[in-house]
Amino acid sequence: MTDLGPGNSKPSLLNEIESVLREAGESLYYGALAERLLSRGQWITKSNTPGAVVNVSVSRDLKAHGDQSRFIRDQKRKGYIALRQSPPSTDDSDDASPTGKKRPKGGSARSRSGDPTGMSFADAAEHVLDRFGNRKPMHYTKIAEKALERGLIRTMGKTPAISVSSVISTEIKRQMDRGETPRFVRSGGGFIALTRWQKKGLMDRVQEHNAHVRGHLHQKLHTMPPIEFEALIGQLLAEMGFADVSVGRYTGDGGIDVRGTLVVGDVIRTQMAVQVKRHQQNIQAPIVQQVRGSLGAHEQGLIITTSGFSKGATEEARSPNKNPIGLMDGEQLVALLVEHGLLVQREPFYLLELAKVDESPSADGIVHA
Repeated sequence: MTDLGPGNSKPSLLNEIESVLREAGESLYYGALAERLLSRGQWITKSNTPGAVVNVSVSRDLKAHGDQSRFIRDQKRKGYIALRQSPPSTDDSDDASPTGKKRPKGGSARSRSGDPTGMSFADAAEHVLDRFGNRKPMHYTKIAEKALERGLIRTMGKTPAISVSSVISTEIKRQMDRGETPRFVRSGGGFIALTRWQKKGLMDRVQEHNAHVRGHLHQKLHTMPPIEFEALIGQLLAEMGFADVSVGRYTGDGGIDVRGTLVVGDVIRTQMAVQVKRHQQNIQAPIVQQVRGSLGAHEQGLIITTSGFSKGATEEARSPNKNPIGLMDGEQLVALLVEHGLLVQREPFYLLELAKVDESPSADGIVHA
């Protein structure tokens, strides 16, 4: 089965999502859902972000069918999806968000019974290494074997070991691109270890340096002229795969600031309206309501802020039977700027990279790498 555009409603994909959720018996993060679909071999996609394809497909189904949809959003866990007849998990822990927010340390997904079942491949690998690695690298085939044996992952795919290896490689690259410490490290020959097993040394000093740079970059965002800040957001969205990005005329930071089309795998096109907020305090629910009220007939909303979001704003953004509003906080924003090389420069340092804030203005007035 291959991708279909959202206008075709993806009946086969939605059926496969339902099947995976029924097997899991609990809510799953949309990225983990995509991993399981791909590992079954029943869904093939050319998209570089299969989790986004799954998330958009479920969002469209919820919007089209409301309370009659077979799916439901887990209100306590951002990005988690469950079957309507299966109550969402009551676990308050949070995983990585669609925009890249870091998962709390030690926050592996767990079922309501307390057993670490239904994990993503990466979380399962971390659990296996913790439990059986004895602080020594394990081969990815052994990791997959243990994960399957313990019921940590469920897959009908014929190459679960390759899936585990691929997921870990992708995670390492993404975290390194963001100047963060990856939780896994490869030691050659297919062997994988946990980074926290390593002795304190060069990597720690580089990561401390990069953390300082991220803090400096966060401060810099507050001092940029407003119109340049909004243009920077437009540039970031373009780097993230948005097409037809248009930055509106600066109007005192009110209303929609940027519009664009999120393109996934050249087959899914979602019109997005973005409001940019440079606040010191958390964004409150009325801002979310304002953005939702400004949306066009076929648009979805996104709020990007240098601060954070109140509980009320988060709940309002996820309100059932309303257009979902995406939320990107300051930590996520900085991580994505670093990942895409905006406002920072990277300098090779042995096998690592040192980041630094780029202070030189470009010809168009935007400071970038």
